[in-house]
Amino acid sequence: MTTDQSIASITADLTDEIQQVAKQYPIRRSAIMPALYLAQDKYGTVDGIVYQAISEILDVPEIWVFEVASFYSMYNRTKLGNYHIQFCTNVACMLLGADNVLANIQKRLDINAGETTDDGLFTLSCVECIGACDVAPVMIVNEKYYNYLTGERVIEILDQLEKDIKEAAK
Repeated sequence: MTTDQSIASITADLTDEIQQVAKQYPIRRSAIMPALYLAQDKYGTVDGIVYQAISEILDVPEIWVFEVASFYSMYNRTKLGNYHIQFCTNVACMLLGADNVLANIQKRLDINAGETTDDGLFTLSCVECIGACDVAPVMIVNEKYYNYLTGERVIEILDQLEKDIKEAAK
């Protein structure tokens, strides 16, 4: 991630893009979210060095950048596996068996929510709501939605994802 980079190099990498985005807003603070997205796209995660760079570029307090990054679950503050599983734990999903599905994911991957598999393939995150209650239980893997999940179906999905990445590595 960015730990091997200096604040100066990150600032240099991001300044032009963030300045362009900031022009679209009447208040520079409003550009924090898109600036975090730009940084995440470039580095995969956002951290204290990125917060400091964005703070300097937008001329806002660093705490404002941190507050946004830590509030929203779409910003990755730690390195993720190749597949980021965001599993919905809201009431609609739970009423339709999400607890069983989640238990199957955890057992199959041998990790708990907030952890990454030893091989770096999967990171499991529990999220409050994905906004797909009508097709619950549901999860997002990277940017793909999987719905109407069952304990058995989720194992098939994980097996296929693992197979796909191993074939791509050949």
